[in-house]
Amino acid sequence: MDDVFKKIGSKITLSQKIERRLEAAIREKKLPIGSKLPTERELCESFGVSRTALREALRRLSARGLIVITKGSGMKVTGIKIEEAISTLNLYYDLQFDRNLIAQIIEVRKIFEPEIGRLASTQRTEEDILELSNNLILFKNCDPDNTQLESDLDNKFHLLMVKATHNPIIQVTMEPIYTLLPRMRNLIYANIDGEKEITYKYHAEMLEAVKVKDQEGIVLATQKHLERSGDNYYKYLHQYL
Repeated sequence: MDDVFKKIGSKITLSQKIERRLEAAIREKKLPIGSKLPTERELCESFGVSRTALREALRRLSARGLIVITKGSGMKVTGIKIEEAISTLNLYYDLQFDRNLIAQIIEVRKIFEPEIGRLASTQRTEEDILELSNNLILFKNCDPDNTQLESDLDNKFHLLMVKATHNPIIQVTMEPIYTLLPRMRNLIYANIDGEKEITYKYHAEMLEAVKVKDQEGIVLATQKHLERSGDNYYKYLHQYL
């Protein structure tokens, strides 16, 4: 632990050097989640820096979710929660949203989603099946004029499929992508005649395969769904972006 709080030894961007030193200690679990940091005075003495530089570093670490600062209780290592990691990726995708990003998302979905379905078919619980079934009912009965709700329910089905894998890494990877789907769907093909019925058909096939733990069935149904979805995007993409 002594090497974590040794003097910085540089007058250039001290706050960034402090931030990186503390972040490295958290990454290497020298400062495990839940551990309490020394006081500001102790940190200033250990690093050999001013309180201004230290506070700026602590402010950035707090903003990133690595530490929490509580008045009267001090500072504690918290680590990054899954929701914060997803939120960061959401912001990145929002800022990058264009024709290229849509094409890249289509490619990623075609690669990952069939295997996500396969895993969901082996890991799903009865609660997962109930949630997927309820989603399908809501989608079928959705007012055809309410395209936003229709898009949200379509997106939710895929999020629930990810949830059914019970793998948080898959959730972090895919949820930011799915967050963009309603925006993409509304932009390009929400009003294509008969699209809702076709989407419902594919979702029903996927759900049935997951219900009976048919791994090859869910892979095939997902591939067919994504092929049609991709064809629609590529067909109409040039008209909108």
